[in-house]
Formats: sequence, structure tokens, C-alpha cells
Amino acid sequence: MPPKPVLIAQISDLHIKPPGSLAYGRVNTASALERCVAALNAFRPRPDLVVISGDLADTPMAEEYEHLKRLLARLELPFVGIPGNHDSRELMRAAFPDADYAFASESLNQRVAVGGLDLVLLDSSVAGKPHGELDAATLQWLDATLASSPDRPALVFLHHPPFTTGIWHMDRQNLLNAGELATVVKRHPRVQLIACGHVHRATLAMFAGVPSTICPAPNHAVDLDLAQLREPSFKVEPPAFHLHSWFPGERFGSVVTHQVPIGDFDGPHPFFGPDGKLL
Repeated sequence: MPPKPVLIAQISDLHIKPPGSLAYGRVNTASALERCVAALNAFRPRPDLVVISGDLADTPMAEEYEHLKRLLARLELPFVGIPGNHDSRELMRAAFPDADYAFASESLNQRVAVGGLDLVLLDSSVAGKPHGELDAATLQWLDATLASSPDRPALVFLHHPPFTTGIWHMDRQNLLNAGELATVVKRHPRVQLIACGHVHRATLAMFAGVPSTICPAPNHAVDLDLAQLREPSFKVEPPAFHLHSWFPGERFGSVVTHQVPIGDFDGPHPFFGPDGKLL
């Protein structure tokens, strides 16, 4: 039997609004999250943890976080969250006071150990701004945290991507001090993955020599406009979440990321009949 992997589900950009409100007048983000929660609860084998990588609320307002908590109450898996540009640190801290935040105030950074794997969650939000930035205290904490257990593999999560996607209106609001993050990451080979949100669509890149991903959203996707043909726009595309599978092995093991669609689909159907022959 191969070693059992650690399964980390990532969902992102929930954009929960007050009950009865639609995002951009069109998207029912609460219903989208309900479908996402049902998909997570039904998935087998069960993920060990769910990471919510920012934009939990939309405006934000305390009412939105209360609505979010009611929706997440149906989730049968443990979860942790970090803020995005649509969130409020103060409201998030009040909504989830039991989270193991690294600092008593300001940035909502966290370190979570899951089996032989460390998850390092970074708060890249800047109050009142769409772009991301890691403040000096967060960068110092990241460096010290990664240095504290050099033999354990780590996955790093933050909301704002540190790399260019080619979607012009999103790239101008990604992580502005990505070079400072890269300097820290390059010092610590135990970082096996950098996982982000913000862009609402599945994306893969290399950053600082590390595979880096953007998680799709359960509700709507940023329009894949790579030539500045349109004003900033969104599309309602098939929703999905990411499942990061870490397999123990030599040195730091290995990580595989799967995109899991949300919804009911035909199948699974067998490839082979009772006689063992390919159908």
C-alpha cells in the first residue's frame, strides 16, 4: 500500500453578501457556497482540512460574516481562512475568534500542522485597497516560521497571486511586493506549493522556483481576457475547487493539485465489463 496522502481542499472567493442579495446584481454566491459545501461533504476520501483563501465576504459587513458562518455550519470538515481584498481583518477576527492567529492584532497569519505537512497562511490584504502586500512583520514571521521546521514540507497560502496572469485588470492588483516574498521562499526549500485565489479561475505558474496555483471559485470567474478587449468582466463558468494531495516520500514528498468540478455529473462508469474486457 502506498502511503496515505494528506488532502487539503482549497476554496476561494466566496463573496458572501447579506441574505437575499446578489453579487453584481446577478450571482447568488450563497447558493454557490451551499453547493460547494455539499460537494466537499460528499467527496471521498475526505479532505483533512479546507483552506478558504480570501474574499469570504463581499462588502464587507458583519451581517455578511454571520451569513457566511451559517452557511459554513453545514461543512463537515475543519476549515481555516485568510482574508482577501474584500474582507475586513477586524470583522474576520470577530467572526472566527478561535483561529490560531500568529499576531494578537493586524495581520491574520496562521500556521497549521496537518500530519507531516505544514500549512502557512499569509494575510496579503491591504485595508481599503484591491491589491495585495505582505507587511514587514508578516515577511519576518514567514521567514522565522519556515526556518523553525526545516525538514517538514510546507504549503503556502495567500489571497493575491505573486505572478502575472495576463489578465490586465487583475495583474495590476495582485501581490505588489512579490519580490520580497520570492526572497524568503528561495531561502527555504521546504516550500512545495504556493496557492492563491483572487482571480476566480484555475491557473498554474512557477514562482521563485515553486509551483504556484490560483484556485477557481464556486460562483463566477474573471473573464479570460488576455488582450484588453473588454472592460473588467466576469463569466458564470462551471464552478470548482482545488484538492492538493501531498504524498509522503523522500525529502519533502510530492504535491499534486486536482481541479474538482462542483455539481452532479454522469458516472462513474466502468471501463471494463464482467469478463475483464474493455467495453
